[in-house]
Amino acid sequence: MDAEEIARSAALERKHWWYAARRALVRRTVRDWPTGRAVDVGCGMGGNTVVLREMGWQAIGVEYTSTGADIAASRGIPVVRGDGRALPVADASVDLVMSTDAWEHIDDDVAVAAETARVLRPGGRVLVAVPAGMALWSGHDVALGHVRRYERDQLADLVRGAGLVIDDLWSWNVLLRPVVRARRRNKDAPESEMEAVNPVLNAGLRAAVGMERVLPLKRLPGVSLVVVAHKP
Repeated sequence: MDAEEIARSAALERKHWWYAARRALVRRTVRDWPTGRAVDVGCGMGGNTVVLREMGWQAIGVEYTSTGADIAASRGIPVVRGDGRALPVADASVDLVMSTDAWEHIDDDVAVAAETARVLRPGGRVLVAVPAGMALWSGHDVALGHVRRYERDQLADLVRGAGLVIDDLWSWNVLLRPVVRARRRNKDAPESEMEAVNPVLNAGLRAAVGMERVLPLKRLPGVSLVVVAHKP
């Protein structure tokens, strides 16, 4: 993701339905976990790192881009420049590694998964979210610098291949997948969909994603995949 796209995302992050729903997802997922040391790999502007810190985690961000790291630091978030393929973190030193919409940007995701396992203490947890399904590949992915979108088995094999044990793997943003697929069909030109949304529509989209908490949709195809795992 280039500097211009990161700056655009930073301007949208606090109110845009996608970012708000993703923060809510993080909050729901980790709320019952004992707090400790956490690393948010590919933290971007730090919105999800803030969620962890508000919940009592000693969380820092690791960000590859100077633009993202500078924005996160300007918001008072502890952040270091680093590469997910070679994390600047000691072996077996953290209780949680989180990475939301970052692995798809990295060519060698096997190395990222291995680094995730390396820095975790035994019993430490992993929370990873990635875009789902190459059927949804479009110019949006190109504009954001994605290398791939993940299939369920592909993500599971990647996590297990790093020696981690999967506790849950589910689809997210299922209800809106048909809308996303229709919008992206035959759109090959690089064009990001991250843009300001009418407040009424923004609230409706956020509510649609929120409904998934009470509907049996997790095994159906979605726009994203989420995996929770631990280090044995």
